[in-house]
Amino acid sequence: MRTQEQVNAIVGRLEEEYPLAECTLDYGKDYELLFSVRLAAQCTDERVNQITPALFARFPTLESFAEADIEEVERYVKPCGFYHHKARDIVECAKILLLRHGGKVPGSMEELLKLPGVGRKTANLILGDVFHAPGAVVVDTHCIRLSNRMGLVDGLKDPAKIEPVLRAQLPPEKSSDFCHRLVLHGRAVCTARAPKCEVCCLRDLCQTGSGG
Repeated sequence: MRTQEQVNAIVGRLEEEYPLAECTLDYGKDYELLFSVRLAAQCTDERVNQITPALFARFPTLESFAEADIEEVERYVKPCGFYHHKARDIVECAKILLLRHGGKVPGSMEELLKLPGVGRKTANLILGDVFHAPGAVVVDTHCIRLSNRMGLVDGLKDPAKIEPVLRAQLPPEKSSDFCHRLVLHGRAVCTARAPKCEVCCLRDLCQTGSGG
């Protein structure tokens, strides 16, 4: 485990390296982000961004999604994989947002988790990006890999166990952006197969890269 001083240094170093900590999914409306995150399960954000413009053009409102034929939605989202489940969840989610939430994406973990296809990772992303809620921690594959390599967690692979450990260490107001920066750093430098430790901005702070 890292000391709080080391954690703060890691957070600051990533802020310098990646000043724009933004979600890499393209969206214009809150519910579009919710649907895009559902499509991104077991799929790359890049692929999702390729198909959502046509999807959102065909169904420009939440009402149009709620009234959509699931098979038609499937044709749009098929390139994202698991399209039967994803299309069904999107249509059902649209109906619930209209019936129970006045067409708005709810702003609590409890209510978000009741939506079809929404788990804690998605809920935390919505809370952080849409509602700017402090303490939102998005534990994806990059977060799992990098937090273990850096020593922020010790051999944990279960997102449900990693989330509270990171939340206890990270400044609440910076936790959401920190997770976005882990994604950017994980793609550019600390990759799964061949981490580029020699050019890593965290090498002297990383438990794996520095051996310290």
